[in-house]
Amino acid sequence: MMTGKQLTQIYQLLFGRFGPQNWWPGETQFEIIIGAILTQNTNWANVEKAITNLKSANLLTPEKLHQLDLPNLAKLIRPAGYYNIKAKRLKNFINWLFRNYNGKLTNLENVDTDQLRTELLTIKGIGRETADSILLYALERPIFVVDAYTARIAIRHGLIEPEADYEQLRELFQTNLPQDVRLFNEYHALLVKTGKEYCKPKAKCSGCPLEKLPHNLDFESF
Repeated sequence: MMTGKQLTQIYQLLFGRFGPQNWWPGETQFEIIIGAILTQNTNWANVEKAITNLKSANLLTPEKLHQLDLPNLAKLIRPAGYYNIKAKRLKNFINWLFRNYNGKLTNLENVDTDQLRTELLTIKGIGRETADSILLYALERPIFVVDAYTARIAIRHGLIEPEADYEQLRELFQTNLPQDVRLFNEYHALLVKTGKEYCKPKAKCSGCPLEKLPHNLDFESF
């Protein structure tokens, strides 16, 4: 299938240039989940500061954060920005975990991926990108994570129509690539790297690993 070949070629070009990205940082599944929620609308350096605060207070477990009151949680994650909102989102996730799975991530192991994704999306404050990041990076499910960088690159290289929504973009990658967690992990990280360095709202094509591929810059403001 041509799309599959194109996606594979893009991956090979990006990996050849940038190499492995070693995503997602985190010593435990739970830390990765916390990071996925905290990284909304902020940069990773700020998330790391918030996670360091939780570690220093010896609170980075579902049980301890479940017991911690909202004001103190918000105070600890302050470096991540929007800390009152994010504290509520963390609590929403943890409350869901305790209400449905006895507070144990191990109890998620036998839950079907589609069912688990549906459940995560019912949690207030957990959107599709965050849910998919949790599934891929923490729970190692073959779900392709997409974001604005993914959309911009795919549209500019004619892989999908500009009006495509999140699910269409996710399906583009997920149905045209092998169902491989490591591949999905690395590919998403490489697209983010490319988006940050080259495929910006105003494209910087010179020197981009994808420079020689067909592209259309009518969507510079995307």
